Amino acid sequence: MAQLKLLLVWLFFFCLCLYWCPSSAQLSRHHYAKTCPNVENIVREAVKKKFHQTFVTVPATIRLFFHDCFVQGCDASVMVASTGNNKAEKDHPDNLSLAGDGFDTVIKAKAAVDAVPLCRNKVSCADILAMATRDVIALAGGPFYEVELGRFDGLRSKASNVNGRLPQPDFNLNQLNSLFAANGLTQTDMIALSGAHTVGFSHCNKFSRRVYNFKSKSGLDPTLNEKYAAELKSMCPRNVDPRIAIDMDPITPRGFDHQYFKNLQQGKGLFSSDQVLFTDSRSKPTVNAFASSSKIFHANFAAAMTKLGRVGVKNAQNGNIRTDCSVI
Repeated sequence: MAQLKLLLVWLFFFCLCLYWCPSSAQLSRHHYAKTCPNVENIVREAVKKKFHQTFVTVPATIRLFFHDCFVQGCDASVMVASTGNNKAEKDHPDNLSLAGDGFDTVIKAKAAVDAVPLCRNKVSCADILAMATRDVIALAGGPFYEVELGRFDGLRSKASNVNGRLPQPDFNLNQLNSLFAANGLTQTDMIALSGAHTVGFSHCNKFSRRVYNFKSKSGLDPTLNEKYAAELKSMCPRNVDPRIAIDMDPITPRGFDHQYFKNLQQGKGLFSSDQVLFTDSRSKPTVNAFASSSKIFHANFAAAMTKLGRVGVKNAQNGNIRTDCSVI
């Protein structure tokens, strides 16, 4: 109960800050009020069409936004295609598993925006990705939050910049906190953002060590629920096709809810970097708080997404507005 009260107090002051504290200088909820006043509705309709084609749109777009913002800031540099003389971010090993449906969501939304003469070449790919991410979250049952706009697209995209910038499935709490802190995010932000795994999926090789080659007598990670571990083995036998992917939330994989945190309480975190949030006493109270209330989780998640969206924002001096999101 004390932890719930603490989170509610923290959230109250953070929400005040969203309205009154300065953020990245040029970001504003009304950035396109004159140049493309209907941009949010245009993007939302394009995202809805993509969402109805495949649910993968949801986790793919969320993950694309996260991978973009953590490498050189929220500037759509992850969208850029490699060329003969430049290997771009999207071709780094850590980004090869980004689902194509995330890229396609942004491309289709960009086309819809640019089809409106007033809006053509006025809205950045970075802003479209930020809006599309908010929209897929809401479509999956998550919180709807206002998106600050005014990002410019980055002028560079290099695979080498990805090194060490993204969390790994075997990270411990110290490693997670350090990486998120480097982007101005707190431990509470990190735990809230990890909740996006409630709609995620993963390839078997990302967690197979936990069920086959862990340093224990049984070869099994002792923090894993035994029944869940058996299910993972059946879905991911040794030498499984590397293209096979399974849901990160085995209970409600198509709902953006707080089931992820309930799963952690039961030893059903797919990655060790998920389960450590519950097994480490420093983060366990926050997991319990989010598991107890979807409202508290959703509110903290929306606040953390707003902070994430402010990371490394580009302006007219160090960015531009791309006509093609894949080409600088």
